[in-house]
Amino acid sequence: MRRLTGFDCEGAWCAATLDEGERTTGLLIVSGGNEIRSGAHAGQAALAAHFAASGYPVFRYDRRGVGESEGENGGFESSAADIAAAAAAFRAQVPQLQRIVAFGNCDAASSLALFHAGLPIDRLVLANPWVIEARAEADAPAPPSAAAIRARYWARLKNPRSLIDLFSGRIDLGKLAGGLARAARKEAPTGLAQRIGEALSTSTVPATLLLASRDTTALAFTAAWKSSAFDVVRQRGDVNLQTLDSASHSFADADSKAWLCERIEAALAD
Repeated sequence: MRRLTGFDCEGAWCAATLDEGERTTGLLIVSGGNEIRSGAHAGQAALAAHFAASGYPVFRYDRRGVGESEGENGGFESSAADIAAAAAAFRAQVPQLQRIVAFGNCDAASSLALFHAGLPIDRLVLANPWVIEARAEADAPAPPSAAAIRARYWARLKNPRSLIDLFSGRIDLGKLAGGLARAARKEAPTGLAQRIGEALSTSTVPATLLLASRDTTALAFTAAWKSSAFDVVRQRGDVNLQTLDSASHSFADADSKAWLCERIEAALAD
């Protein structure tokens, strides 16, 4: 049964939804961006229903200042208290709960990586973690990473139509040269990537990292993963990275959804 509930977080009331189940392992879903707890196209609500049907209790919530919750929205980097309060509420509202698996996509994955230490969370499932630094201008989009630019150019080079356009003069050679220069640059890991790497390197909580390999956010994380910021994390035996050949950031198509559910199921059953 699904029921509406909530919890207090530093004086603000946060709205939540609990899909009940009889199992002793539960799934805590953390929303990314400014999404409400149902997720993009109700994807997180569908995930909750799927796992509740298998007996797993599932807890979702709107962090402060988002959706139906009170308080001020400070973004994912200010969500440590929200995650802690949600995990505590999940434990309190499901008396038989012995183990919590926490799942987040994009900056929700990043916030879980940064803030899970010391919480009653027993396993992490982190999808397409966000490691791109915010621009100084609030409304300016983050520029694509060199890894994303390389992937885009490689895809175009494999397309015979692009070669025809090149030799016919339809492609601006100046723009092409500039793009190739940006793609070739070696990027140091961002400060956010370094913080996530440090948090995971000192963690004792097992983690599964899930990447849609052609998603631009995942491409940026892949470059960070290969950097020195994640040297220690890559050596952890209880951290594994799995990739899906997809460009779907939210695992929206049927095959991506099935793949995601299989990986979360494995974490729940482990």
